[in-house]
Amino acid sequence: MSWGTELWDQYDNLAIHTSKGIEFLDKYANFIRDRLAIETEYAAKLRRLAKNYQPKKKEEDDNEFTSHQAFRNVLKEINDLAGQREVVAESLQLQIIQGITLLSKTLREERKKCLSNGTYLQQNLSSQLSALERAKRNYEKAYRDSEKAVDNYKKADMDLNLSRAEVERYKNIMTAKIQQSDDAKNEYANQLQKTNNLQQQHYNELLPEVFNRLQELDEKRTRGIREFIIGAADVESSVAPIIARCLEGMVKAGESINEKEDSYKVIERYQSGFTPPTDIPFEDLSKQDPESSQESHYNNVQSSHLTVKGTISANRIKKRVGIFNIFGSNKNSLTADGQKEDFSDLPPNQRRKKLQAKIAELQQKIAQETAARDGLMKMKVVYEANSSLGNPMTVEGQLNESEHKLEKLKIDLKKYQGYLERANQIPMASNSPQANRNNLHNGHRVSRHSNGSTEDNNEDGDDQPDDGGSLSRSDSEDNVAQIQNGHNNNNNGSSASPESGLGTSHTSLPGSGQGSAHDNAMGEDAYYETEMELLQPLGTCRALYPFEATSEGSIPMNEGEVLQVIEIDQGDGWTRVRRLNNTNGWDEGFVPTSYIECTLYA
Repeated sequence: MSWGTELWDQYDNLAIHTSKGIEFLDKYANFIRDRLAIETEYAAKLRRLAKNYQPKKKEEDDNEFTSHQAFRNVLKEINDLAGQREVVAESLQLQIIQGITLLSKTLREERKKCLSNGTYLQQNLSSQLSALERAKRNYEKAYRDSEKAVDNYKKADMDLNLSRAEVERYKNIMTAKIQQSDDAKNEYANQLQKTNNLQQQHYNELLPEVFNRLQELDEKRTRGIREFIIGAADVESSVAPIIARCLEGMVKAGESINEKEDSYKVIERYQSGFTPPTDIPFEDLSKQDPESSQESHYNNVQSSHLTVKGTISANRIKKRVGIFNIFGSNKNSLTADGQKEDFSDLPPNQRRKKLQAKIAELQQKIAQETAARDGLMKMKVVYEANSSLGNPMTVEGQLNESEHKLEKLKIDLKKYQGYLERANQIPMASNSPQANRNNLHNGHRVSRHSNGSTEDNNEDGDDQPDDGGSLSRSDSEDNVAQIQNGHNNNNNGSSASPESGLGTSHTSLPGSGQGSAHDNAMGEDAYYETEMELLQPLGTCRALYPFEATSEGSIPMNEGEVLQVIEIDQGDGWTRVRRLNNTNGWDEGFVPTSYIECTLYA
C-alpha cells in the first residue's frame, strides 16, 4: 500500500500526521529522560542509604556478631545494586536518548524538504489551473462578442435604409470578432491541454513521490520507536544477572546469621569471670558474741554485693577520673578511656582479653619497628660501602631513635606480659567456659595460687594437685598472645609457640627449666600424682593430613589416625589431643586444628 496512490488527495492530513508522529517520538524521549532521572536518583538514594547505615567507629565491637556481619554484607550488595542502576541510567543516556535525538532531528529535516517540495508542486498546479480559467473566460467573452457582431451584420444587411458602406463596416467588425473568438478558443485549448498534462503528472508522478517519501520517514520513525523500546529493555536485562547475584548475596548474608554463635559471642564479651555468690550462712546470735557476728555479717554482705555487682554491670563500672584524682596517690596510671593501665578495674575475663589485645598490639608494633630498624641498618651498610649514595651518619640518629622506641616497646611488652601472668593466676568463675575446662578430681575443683600451692574449693578441705599445670591454656594465655611474626618474647627464653606446649609439657621433668617458677615449686610427688589423673576426653578427632612435631609440646600424627580431644581450640589454631601408647601409656600434645576433623561428645 502506497500513500501516493491511496492518499493522493490527503496532502494536509499527511502533513499533520507526520508532524504528530515526530512529536510522539519526542514524547517518548522525554519519558526516557524522566526514567533516567529516576534511575539516577534511585541509585544516589541507595548509596546514601548504605552510607548512613554503615557501622560507626563506636560500634566496631559489635562487628563480631554474625547478624552485624550479614548486615554489612547487605550494605555492600546495596552499593553494588546502586551501581547497576547507575549503569542502566548511563546506558539509557548513551544508547536511547542520543539515538532518539538524532533520529528526531533527521526526520524533521527530511519532512521539511518533502513538504517544501509538495508545496511547490501544489503552487505550480494552482497557477496552471488559474491560467486555464483565464483562457476559458477570454474565450467565452470573445465567442459572445463574435455572435453579437454576426447578429449586427445580419440586421444591417436586412436594413434597406443603411448605405452600402455601413453594411460593409458591420461585416468587417463581424470578421474581426470571429477571428478573436477563434484565437481565444485556440488559447483555451492550449491551456487546457497543458493543464491536463501537468495535472496528470502532478497526481501520478510528482505528488506520489513526495507522499511516498513521507511514508518512508514515518515508517522509519515507527521502526525507531520499536528499536528504542527493545533497546531500553535490553539495557535493563543486561544488568539483571548482576542484580540477581546481588540479591543472592543478600540471601547468603541472611543465611550466614547464626544465633547460637552470636549467643556464644555475647557470653565471651560480657562474661565477667566472677564467682556467683554463695549461700548466706545462718548466724546464731545466741552462740556468737555481738562484735564477731556483726563483722561476719558485714563481710558476707560486702562480698555478695561486689560479686553480683561485678557480674551484672562490670562493664558499666568505671573509676571516676577527674579533678579529685590529683589529690590522691594512684600507683597505676589510667588509659585514655579512664581504665587502669593493667585493666585491674575490669572483671577477670574481660581483663585477660584486654591484656591479650594490648600484648598483640605491642608485638605488632615491635615487628614493625624491627623491620624499620633492619631497613635503616641495611641503608647504613650501603652508605658505608658507597659514600656517593649518602652519608652513613645521617642514618645514625634514626637508628638510635628506632632502638630507643624498640627498647621501650619491649619494656611495655614485658610489663603487660607480667600483668597477664598475674591475671591468669586469679581463679575463674565456676560457670565460665575457662573454668569448665579446669580439671575435676573426684568432684573437687582445684585452682593454683601464685606461690605454687593448690587450693581446694570443696568443703572437706582435701588438697589435690592441679592437673592443668603442664599444658593448660588457662595458665598460659599470656604465652599464646606472645606469638607473632616469629618473635619469641617469653621471659624465660623458652619457646612460646603453641607447639611448645604453652607451658610445661607432660614429658618435661620438674625443675628442668621448662614452665614457670610456681610449676617447679610443686614437687615430684604432686607432679606424678597429676600425671596419673587423666583429663576426661571431650570427643574424638581424625587426622586429615600427616603432621610432624617440630618442637616440644606437639605430637606427630598420621593421616586417618583417630585421637582423643582433651582441650578444644581456643582461637590460636591448636587443639590438645591424646593417644594411647603401649609403651609409655598416654601421649598428649597439641596438633594444628586445620589438620583434624573433630567430633565432640554431646
